[in-house]
Amino acid sequence: MRTTTSDSGGADPGLFGPDSVTWQVHSDPMMWIAGVRALQLQALHPRAVRGVMINSTFMDDAWGRLMRTAGFVGTVTYGTTEAAEQAGARVRRIHRLLGVDDPELLLWVHCAEIDSYLQVARRSGIPVSDAQADRYVAEHREGARLVGLDPARVPGSTDQLAAYFEGIRPDLTAGDDARAVDAFLRRPPVPAPLVPARALVWRRVAALAYDALPPWAHEVYGTPAPDPGTVTRRLTATGNLLRCVPSRIRWRLPPRHILKAIDRLGPDTRPAPYELRRQAAILDGPGRAWRVDGGDDTRWGTPGCSKAGTDSTS
Repeated sequence: MRTTTSDSGGADPGLFGPDSVTWQVHSDPMMWIAGVRALQLQALHPRAVRGVMINSTFMDDAWGRLMRTAGFVGTVTYGTTEAAEQAGARVRRIHRLLGVDDPELLLWVHCAEIDSYLQVARRSGIPVSDAQADRYVAEHREGARLVGLDPARVPGSTDQLAAYFEGIRPDLTAGDDARAVDAFLRRPPVPAPLVPARALVWRRVAALAYDALPPWAHEVYGTPAPDPGTVTRRLTATGNLLRCVPSRIRWRLPPRHILKAIDRLGPDTRPAPYELRRQAAILDGPGRAWRVDGGDDTRWGTPGCSKAGTDSTS
C-alpha cells in the first residue's frame, strides 16, 4: 500500500505512507509491549518455536533480537520503498539459510505479530475503529510479501485474522520450548547493575504482555485467563504513562526511523495516533466505526496524556 501526501514534494513515502493506519499506530511506545506479546504468542506453535530455539541466537542475545525486529518493523513502516525491499530481501535470505522459510510458519509469525500490535494498540487507548483495524490488517499484506508470503493467502481483515487463529488452534501447544521462551522473556539475562531494574520494570512489562494474550492462548498455556477489563485498564494506564514521555525525546532513540521519515516527507507527516478518531468519523461507514472493545469485549479508557484529535506528546 503506497500513499502520498500533498506536502511530500514527491518524496518516496515508502510501502505504507503517512495516510496509512500503520504509520500512526507504529509510532506508539506500546509497540514494545506488543512485541513481547507477539513472541509469547508465537512460542505456542511447536515447529515455529523449535526453529527459533535451534537456529537463532534468541536465548543468547534476546535484546539484540528484539532490537533487530524493531529495526525491521521501523524500516518497513517509515523507510523508503528501496530500504523496505532491501530489508525484506535480507530476511528472506536468512530464512532460506536457516531452513525456516516454510509458508505455514511464516504466516503464523506474521499473524501473531499483527494481532499483537493491533490488540495492544486498541486496548491501550489508541482510537482505532473497526474499519481502521481492517485497513491495518490489510495494509500488512505488504509486510507479509516482504518476508516471502503470497499476499492473497494472508488475512486481510480482522474477521479473516480471527478465522485464521480459530483454524490453527488445534496445532498449538505449550511444550517445553514455549515455556522456556516465556520464562526467558520474564527474566532475561542483564548486567548486574540492571538486575534491580529487571525486577522492578521488566518483570511487569513481560507479565502485562502475557496477560494481554487472548483467552484461548492462556488456555493453551494452561493458565487461567485474567479478567479482560482489568488487563485493558492496565494497558491503558501503561500507555498513558509511556506517552507522557514527549515523542521528540522517544523518537530520537536510534535508529530514528520516524524522524528520518518526517525529514524526508515534511512536518505534516508527523504521526499522531489520536487523530485516527477524526479520520474514522470521515472515512468509516455507518455502524462499523466504533465497537471500541480492543477485540476482547472490553472498552478502553480515555488516554491521560492525549486528547482525541491531538498529540500532546509532540
